[in-house]
Amino acid sequence: WLIVSAIIDGDSIYVKGIFTGIEKEIRLYGIDAPETRNGRKLREDEEKTRVAGEMLRFMGNQSKEFVMRICPPGTSVTIYTEPGNETDFWGRQLAYIILPDGTCLNDLLVQEGFAKATDEYYCSELPKYQVMNWDAKLAKKGLYAISLF
Repeated sequence: WLIVSAIIDGDSIYVKGIFTGIEKEIRLYGIDAPETRNGRKLREDEEKTRVAGEMLRFMGNQSKEFVMRICPPGTSVTIYTEPGNETDFWGRQLAYIILPDGTCLNDLLVQEGFAKATDEYYCSELPKYQVMNWDAKLAKKGLYAISLF
């Protein structure tokens, strides 16, 4: 039993065990949302996308607000991991976040245009996310309404 304890940004959250009280950071599989803070990753994204850092941070905050609406702190969630692919380079737990109604937060972020598909870490759902990402772009959903991040 896990509850969301904090939203870091559009692709990372903290969850806490209801019985254990242990908190850990979860990085969502297969997606990448713009950064909300200045740092190395924001500079890399700025260079890759040729979008100004301030604009990327604005979009990152839009993505974070979407997660806050869908999955605010206190929400009970289930996490699923892929065997042999449980952590990222930084040691964060990789997971699919399943919401109380059975929908996957990772899916929603891509479908609604608040994160894009990424192959930065292995994800068995990547082909599906790439199609969802393309559809969100074409429909100018979410962040695609303001940029092609």
